[in-house]
Amino acid sequence: MTTETGPLLPTQPSRLLERWRRESVASVWRRPSDWYHPAVDEVAIALLLDDDPVPAAARLGGARGEAGVGIAETIDDLACLYRTTSRPEPPLDVLRALCTGWADAQAGGVTMPLGLDAGSGLPSADYLRLRLMECYPDDVPTGRLLVVDVAAGVPDALSRLARSAAVGAALREVFGPARAMASIGGGAFVVLVGDDESTDEPVARLRRRADERVVALRVEGVTRRPLRCWVEPLPPTHECAVRRLAQLARP
Repeated sequence: MTTETGPLLPTQPSRLLERWRRESVASVWRRPSDWYHPAVDEVAIALLLDDDPVPAAARLGGARGEAGVGIAETIDDLACLYRTTSRPEPPLDVLRALCTGWADAQAGGVTMPLGLDAGSGLPSADYLRLRLMECYPDDVPTGRLLVVDVAAGVPDALSRLARSAAVGAALREVFGPARAMASIGGGAFVVLVGDDESTDEPVARLRRRADERVVALRVEGVTRRPLRCWVEPLPPTHECAVRRLAQLARP
């Protein structure tokens, strides 16, 4: 008795790609029109055939980096593929290949969209400095700074990217993409919150969601657990606030 697997291969990848795209667009992908790239075919086929997905993951990471997709979005998208195949989270070697491909594309001169931090996918410190100007109407500060410190250990470049991706994704999930927040460098993140806004529940959720992602990406050794979070009032002037951001960003 023979099993006719050959004719199924052209259709199986297309069904998997559709499920993958649907899952990704519904949860993590920002621009549905630019999701497809031939590299996604290679990764999908590798999984369907139980081949080594590492080379395909590296090519996918490079394609995403060349397209200006952030590392957090790139990792989350790959995780969507694994969920649609009922597999565990992507193995570390596959994630490492994905991130290496992405980093190589960045090193080749491709840059993120203006104002975005490549690792976390969040706005950069420059963006937050501009948003801080809105907090000083009539020279009276309104609002507070929620500071999130995640730094621990001495991470290598890929571990640092993965850590930033995990925390950035958790921050977007808890506070929403429209919130004024940024990665300011050195494993520090800042969120602008209102004067009367309660932060206890959001911080608790942030710690839980970040911890889940940190464990999944296996960067516990270079991430403060639980995340160190505190709220401080805005300095009296915008200039002082800019200096404070520089102090919070570790070298």
